Amino acid sequence: MTSRSPTPGAAALILAALSTLGLLVVLPLAMVFHEAFRQGLGAYLAALAEPDAWSAMRLTLLVAAISVPLNAVFGLAAAWTIAKFEFPGRSLLVTLIDLPFSISPVVSGLVWVLLFGVNGWLGPLIQELGVRVIFNVTGVVLATVLVTLPFVARELIPLMEQQGADEEIAAITLGAGPWTTFFRVTLPNVKWGLLYGVLLCNARAMGEFGAVSVVSGHIRGLTNTLPLHVEILYNEYDFVGAFAVATVLAALALVTLALKSALEWRHAGELAAVRRH
Repeated sequence: MTSRSPTPGAAALILAALSTLGLLVVLPLAMVFHEAFRQGLGAYLAALAEPDAWSAMRLTLLVAAISVPLNAVFGLAAAWTIAKFEFPGRSLLVTLIDLPFSISPVVSGLVWVLLFGVNGWLGPLIQELGVRVIFNVTGVVLATVLVTLPFVARELIPLMEQQGADEEIAAITLGAGPWTTFFRVTLPNVKWGLLYGVLLCNARAMGEFGAVSVVSGHIRGLTNTLPLHVEILYNEYDFVGAFAVATVLAALALVTLALKSALEWRHAGELAAVRRH
């Protein structure tokens, strides 16, 4: 394929796209880092060294470490079931998987309050058992799991559907058992799509605000994740602290973006099939 210079119309569109990205993405990101370091490196490091900030970082990583593997296992199992088998209720299962995409994260958090709150359906029962969900780390994890539920499954379903079941059938015909077929045939064929879905799921888990805000109770040192801690600091006019903690979130997002870009670059053909419905 020969390269050619863009036409004036195409050049104008490219310039408009770059200007929009600069205005909506690059400029706000630059402002976050500028405000974080406005009072110098010492104030920046002091804001990050606060116990509440460390607690929020640990909780954010803990929630991601729990919710991402759970959704990876669920997404892999759900995609395998939907793509490889025909059964009653298949379309309903796909709809339920997509449901967190179509409802507000605040509603996703409210669901757990209605279930496990003091006056919720199961609230009195779990109180008798001595279990606490709302305003606890458990609630934060459940809220995050719900809003990140579709990411892995929705990346794998179209990929598995495109691949079909011929290789699995051949493996079973040759005497391979179900688990051997899954780990030797199915899983290697979707490993890059799985990794791509995990990256997206992890990014959403670390940055989730709405659902977590509803169930957390904003308890400092216990249920505040990084996004909630940023909000509290900003509302208290601790702008340097808020922006300093925000740079941690921004750095995590940039790392995720870099991994995503590297994955797309190294395995462009395989990942193109992941997105093709």
